[in-house]
Amino acid sequence: MPEPVERTDPDGVDFGWVMQTTFVCTILVGAPTVAALSIPVSLPTWQSRALFAVRVGAVVWIVVALAVFAYAKRNQE
Repeated sequence: MPEPVERTDPDGVDFGWVMQTTFVCTILVGAPTVAALSIPVSLPTWQSRALFAVRVGAVVWIVVALAVFAYAKRNQE
């Protein structure tokens, strides 16, 4: 029989949960945000499209990460 998966009981904020939640929420929020913000912008080349997505995605990522961390910090048990 395989050994059970290890469990942790972190003191303070569970940074694993914060990172996983940030990843998922950034995709769920970021993709529609980048798509919506790209509508009025002229993006003629793939390079300009990629750079636009990186610039907007970075802002979305930092906002989501700070929000998720604040939520975890406020609701820690």
